[in-house]
Amino acid sequence: MHRPIIIVPSCTRQIDTDRYYLAQMKYVDAVWLGADCMPLVLPAFGATTDWEAVLAVADGVLLTGSPSNVHPALFDQEILKPDLPLDAPRDATTMPLIRRAVERGIPLLAICRGAQEINVALGGSLHQAVYEVPGMMDHRNENSDPLDVQYGPAHRVTLTPGGRISTILNGASELVVNSLHGQGLDRLAPGLRVEARADDGLVEAFSVQDAVGFTLAVQWHPEWKITEHPDSMMLLAAFGEACREYQLQKTERGRMKILGTFAPEVP
Repeated sequence: MHRPIIIVPSCTRQIDTDRYYLAQMKYVDAVWLGADCMPLVLPAFGATTDWEAVLAVADGVLLTGSPSNVHPALFDQEILKPDLPLDAPRDATTMPLIRRAVERGIPLLAICRGAQEINVALGGSLHQAVYEVPGMMDHRNENSDPLDVQYGPAHRVTLTPGGRISTILNGASELVVNSLHGQGLDRLAPGLRVEARADDGLVEAFSVQDAVGFTLAVQWHPEWKITEHPDSMMLLAAFGEACREYQLQKTERGRMKILGTFAPEVP
């Protein structure tokens, strides 16, 4: 068997006079080094995407973080901060991809913006500025700091006992995570199970409770220097294992379909 293929949806970016489909290397590398799978970057084609072609090859989906925010119109709000970047083509690609992946049981791992995308795609809403919500911490990083400081330990999260993350991490009850987000989860979509909360109560991780396949979303960034962080490696390894199981099941379904097509008639 070849390595499972993990779809990594791209962002869009204007650089000088040219437009680009982009995926940050740290996420692509995390698929390769942490999940031991083959990443495949998906252009943000939105409604014109050939979903059958994409889903036919997908053994998993990784939703990345991004400098851009999910458009507030997708959760029935007006834009609160007009100076912050948006990425409508990415939204138009990830929203239907998430719903299709959950329906088909394709393993799904989401990071930062990706976690917010899942919540919105399944019917939840976001705080557009967590730092302005009474009682909430400022979860943003300082852009002028060195990257190792920006992605350094920022605050504690408490893990749900018996939850998916706690189980993957051998019963751990808490983690100290990095924090680089201005938006955050407000109203949880129906069917989501909280996996971790920050001390201010903000949901930092969740799973889709009744999903057929592995579905996990975290607000922090496990992809940062992933090989130096055992907990992050364990999370990505669990995702990779789920993708291998899905690949095997898909291969077996294809084999049975072929056998059924060519099976001799019973007299």
